Amino acid sequence: MSGWFAAICDHRFAPTSLWSVAALVRRLLTKSGDLVMFIELNEDAQLILKILPLAGHQPVLSGAGPGRQLFGKLVDAARAPSEPEPAYLDFQGVTVATASFLREGVIAFRDYARSTLPLLYPVVANASAPVTEEFEFFLRQRKDAFWACRLTETGTPCDPQLLGELDDAHRLTFALVARLGTATAPRLAAQSNEKLAPTAWNNRLSFLAARGLLIERKAGKTKTFTPVLEGA
Repeated sequence: MSGWFAAICDHRFAPTSLWSVAALVRRLLTKSGDLVMFIELNEDAQLILKILPLAGHQPVLSGAGPGRQLFGKLVDAARAPSEPEPAYLDFQGVTVATASFLREGVIAFRDYARSTLPLLYPVVANASAPVTEEFEFFLRQRKDAFWACRLTETGTPCDPQLLGELDDAHRLTFALVARLGTATAPRLAAQSNEKLAPTAWNNRLSFLAARGLLIERKAGKTKTFTPVLEGA
């Protein structure tokens, strides 16, 4: 009997709703070295990577070495989606994470995903106040930004925000896309008071997509960009 089926049959895991059955079935076990990692999919079948078990159930995460270990496990756990989607890095239960850990684990995974799994957009979720504060300070030093949110019990994102800081040009570009909802370089060139050619706008949009802040979609020769999360 497979592990997940046995868990459903076990009275300790008796489901109380159709969603709890679905949530239990969707919980996938992935083997990486000697660590068994829990990976979940929310109601929309989007990836949720649980940082606490991935980091050995240590609530205080520090140092470049452990960060690199987390990076390797995130790479093993990630999958290439068929459509653009977020990958939620769920920090529930983590009380502290240092800048060196976040740099080698979270930022490195973001950069890996954007270059190797271009349809996957990492988002930090359920981070504690100390983790958020440390990550925010680190990102501002780099003139970098990262999506963050909370996840409800069913895995629905809420309270989205951008952590960190962008330079003036990219902050303006992001604000315009957020206001429009969906944007193309020609549309921004027409909407903005800046005297910039569509090519310049496209460069800005591509930069934001490379940072995982905007989803980039292509239809023929046209590229459209939308925020990864809505309501920031």
